[in-house]
Parts: sequence; C-alpha cells; structure tokens
Amino acid sequence: MSLKESRPLPLSAVDVNDDFFTPFQTRVREIVLPYQEQILHDAVPGAEKSHSIENYRIAAGESSGEYYGRVFQDTDVSKWLEAAAYSLAKHPDPQLEARCDEMIELVGRVQEPDGYLNTYFTIVHPEYRFQNLEEGHELYCAGHLTEAAVAYYQATGKTRLLEIAQKLCDLLCSRFGPGKETGYPGHPEIELALVRLYEVTGAQRYLDLAQYFILERGKDPQFFRKERAKHPGWRIWPNNPDVTTIYQNQAPVYDQKTVEGHSVRAMYLCTGAADVAAWTEDERLFNACRTLWDNTVQHRMYVTGGVGQTVHGEAFTIDDDLPNDANYAETCASVALCFFANRMLQMEPNARYADELERAVYNGTISGMQLDGKHYFYCNPLEVVPGVSGKLFGYQHMLYRRPQWYASACCPPNLARLLLSISNYAWTENETTLYNHLYVGGTVSTKAGGGMTVSLESHYPWSGQLTYRVEPHHECCSATLALRVPGWCKAYTLSVNGAFVPVQTLIKDGYLYLARSWKSGDIVTLDLTLEARRVWANTAVRADAGCVALLYGPLVYAAEEADNGAQLSALSVLRDAKPTILPFDETLLSGVCPMEVAGVRRVGETSLYSTEPPQEVPVTIRLIPYYTWGNRTPGEMRVWLHEKT
Repeated sequence: MSLKESRPLPLSAVDVNDDFFTPFQTRVREIVLPYQEQILHDAVPGAEKSHSIENYRIAAGESSGEYYGRVFQDTDVSKWLEAAAYSLAKHPDPQLEARCDEMIELVGRVQEPDGYLNTYFTIVHPEYRFQNLEEGHELYCAGHLTEAAVAYYQATGKTRLLEIAQKLCDLLCSRFGPGKETGYPGHPEIELALVRLYEVTGAQRYLDLAQYFILERGKDPQFFRKERAKHPGWRIWPNNPDVTTIYQNQAPVYDQKTVEGHSVRAMYLCTGAADVAAWTEDERLFNACRTLWDNTVQHRMYVTGGVGQTVHGEAFTIDDDLPNDANYAETCASVALCFFANRMLQMEPNARYADELERAVYNGTISGMQLDGKHYFYCNPLEVVPGVSGKLFGYQHMLYRRPQWYASACCPPNLARLLLSISNYAWTENETTLYNHLYVGGTVSTKAGGGMTVSLESHYPWSGQLTYRVEPHHECCSATLALRVPGWCKAYTLSVNGAFVPVQTLIKDGYLYLARSWKSGDIVTLDLTLEARRVWANTAVRADAGCVALLYGPLVYAAEEADNGAQLSALSVLRDAKPTILPFDETLLSGVCPMEVAGVRRVGETSLYSTEPPQEVPVTIRLIPYYTWGNRTPGEMRVWLHEKT
C-alpha cells in the first residue's frame, strides 16, 4: 500500500514536443552531455579540472597518480550517467550507450568484494571507511550512483550498474539499521535513492533502510560531534558539528518546524522523507513534510524558486531574510525543490505544489545554464553589479558570468538530468486519472481508465492556449483528465469539442477534473489568460521594500544593463504603468517575449550627498526572462526594481 495518489509515467510513455522544452532537451542531448563527458575526462582546455574518470582509473589500479577533487567527486560521473540514461530512453544512440557501458565497467572494477565503492576512500583513506558520515559523503555518493543505476536499467534494460548499486546498498543494509550500527548521512541523498531502488526491485530491505535513515536523524543531535570525537585528528571540512541545523539533525524530522541548514541537503532530506511517508503510509511524516514545505515556500524561497539565502554553509537563514545581491540560491537547491514538489504532488495533487514546481523549473533551475550549454551558474543572484559581485568580500560567490565548470560541479549534471526527465514532472497517473502538472507539449500514453493517448499542443509559456487531443486505446475510455489551473491565472475558459464547460463544479485544489467516456477525436481546450503582472514581496522582506517584480505567466523578468544602461538601482517603475509583453522575438536570446514598462531614472548631483533631490527622467524599462540573463554583454542585472507611486 502507499499514500501515493499518482505516479510518474515511464519516460517511454511520453514524447516531448514542446516549443520551450524541446530546444532545451536538444541542447542537453547534443551539446551538454558531450561537453560534460569531455569535462569528466579533463579534455576541455581552460575549464576547471574534474579528474573524475581518472580517479576511478587510479582506484581500479589502472593508472598512477593522486586523488583529485572533493570527497564527492564520484557523483559527477553518476549524475552524468543518469542524464545520459534519460537521453537514451528517448533517443537511442549506440555510441553513447557504448561509452556509458565502458564507464560503468570502470566503476565496477573499482568496487571492492564486499560491495564498497568510493574512489576517495579507496585511494586516500581506506582505513576510515564509514568513520565520518558527517563529512565523508560516502552515503551521498552511493545515493547518486544508485539513482543512475535505476535510470540506466529503466532506459536500456541493462543490469550491470544496477547490480553494482545493489551490492553497494546491500553492504549498507548489512551495516546500518535497528540492532546494527547507528548512523545516517551528513548529506542526505541515499534516502530517496534507496526508495527508487525499492520501487524497481521490490526488495523491502531498501525501503526499510531509507526509513531508518530518515527517522534516526535528529534522535541524538550530538551524533556527529560524538563521531568526530572518535577520530579527533582527522577532518575533511571545517564545519562545526555542534551547529546541528546545518545537517538537519537538530531534532527528529517529525518535530522539525522550519527548513534549516544546507539548502540542498534539506531539500534532498525532504524528498526522501516524502518518499518514505508515501510507501510506509506514515501520515505523521507526511504532515512533517507539509510543514517543511510551507515554511520553505512561504518564508524562505525567492520569487525565482531559488532556495538557500546565504553563502555561509550554503544554507537557509531565518524567515523572510531574502537578500538579492548576496544570496546563494544554488542551482542544485532549485532542482532539489523540484524533486520535493514532485513527491508531494504524487501524494497530494494540489496546485500549491505544482505552482512552485513550475516557478522553479522556469526560473531558478534553467538560469543555471548558459544558452550555449557550456557555461554554468552555481549561485543564482537576483541582483548583480560588476565590481561588487564576484569581487568584494561577501559577494565573491555572486558571479555575473557563468564559468565553464566548477571544482564542486554538482549543479551542471543535476540540471541536465532534470531537463531530460522533465516529463516525470509534467504528468502523473493512477488507475483512473491522468494529471497534467506542467504544460509540456507532446504525447502521453496513459493506462488510466483502460488506456488512452493524450496529445498536448502548447506554446506555453508565451501563450496560454492549451489543446488536448484524446485517442482511447479501445472504443472508448472512462477516465479523468485533471488539468492544473496556475495560482497566478485569474481568468480561464474550458471547452470540450468546442462547447464551453462551466468550471465551478470541476475544480478542486487547483485542478480541473474532467471525468467522461472519451471517444476518438475528443478535443479539450484550456485557455489561460496570460498577462504581464506585478508582484510585491511581504512587507517583512526588508530587501524588497519599495520594490516590485514583473512576471508573465510562470516567468520572472529581469532588467539588464545591456538594455537599460548602468545603475539599474536608479530606475523606478511607475505604479500606474501597465507592463507590456512584446511579440516573440526568435532572434533574441534563443527566442523570447521581452517586456517593457514605463518608469523614471533618477539623475542626481555629482557630489556624494546633496540637499537637492535627484531629477526624474522618463524612460522605458526593458526586461527579459530571468532565465536568459547573463547571455549578452556582461553587466548589471536586477529582478526587484524600485517602484514610484
């Protein structure tokens, strides 16, 4: 049994054909995957060295040299393999598959007889295996390897990597759990991976271990401090184990009321907790996930779907503390927020999860990649000023140009695997209902109600008209089509075969439930009214006081120096001015609809201070979708603009 109301469809059941996401997927498949593969082999001149493949060769005894990179360097390979698996699932490529198989065999040659697999500890500190769960990231690495193994098996039917992962996870099952060694990861990830392994194998021990890791966390908030005391002279990171919130072990997950600590760890933990809650039917754990979700999106999330407010610990801070020019908003954290939203949606189809999933997908995740597919942001600021951002103390992490790679390169492959599996977030199903959470155009074959194929024609997010064409697999199909109405949409219409349908009795928790006996050729049209709109932050958010953000549909817009000149802080949007969306321009930033709004530029004296107020010169402020910023001449960028009443 499970609390899951619905589950994602297999990638093989969905064909993405979408004006917005198909170009992204094509770019990832044709540019990003080959580029990142070269990076893993240290074959891109001028880029930060990865050394991940070489670490495996050294660990396998096939090369000489020293380990290079972070303790979790193995995960770069695992996440790339997972992304490659999603590509192979829809676009078979014998050459890519052969290179993946070769990489998998190399991974297998590193695995030790008892199942242990980690190049850092094999090469550098074999004597410290599982002795530093706080910092060693062994369980984190095992999690990403396991996720890759499940994805590769589902895409190709090949079991080699799955067998490697099972052998590793069986070692974990034999070591940790009730009546065995006490422990849980400093960096959550293994929890959700174990659930995925359970789902594909049916082996209860994997779900049991995932549950143990979730519920053991926080029972003893001093667990990591005690672990350190056993090896006082050996450290990997400078973290203070007494600051328990950084590891989300300040209290049992059941009792946590605010999302704390390292933002990616927190989102992975919440994702794993939601998975475990679903499969074990733990209502109390699900309610804890609800509490942490609400705190995240109501008090600790940026308008772009970014999470993680400070560089110190890459962490959450306090409610409503949302600085724009010194924030963190790691790409990985937004990706992980999508994971969390996806799991909550599977248990509770509610637009409050899907709306934030959409926010993160269209803004805080894809902003992490240059449109050329070869440069990436780790942090995603909402305001940058060259000369300050990336240079001054406290702002060094806020870059205004995307580098080719990172020493800690978790984000680029994480984004690749999200984009190539976007259909998992767009559609879910159960025995009677097909849910559409994200308006990703294409075709989906569902088993709901006996089976039907639904094709969605969409030019979203530039247009709000969505056309669904239904073809039952048999003469007719009695099923429900559940379509999300975004929280930002104030007006919409629904029609079936051209006939207007009153929606008042159909809507529940933000979804329109169309239950009927479908016949071949049935057409459903959902027309969402798209308008440029203003958004104001809660007055408790001091960084946004007196400011306004401009959005269109799910897209957050930003002003850049390239369009508006320098000193964006001198611009103000007129309160009474109506923002205007301009026609789609295929030559601009790979194709976008720019926005314009009337405003003023304040022009003051040349002295630092003056008793005379600045003059206000009328201007037209031009904005572009936030995800495209930083793709032209480097310069200032700002999401929250001053507003003049």
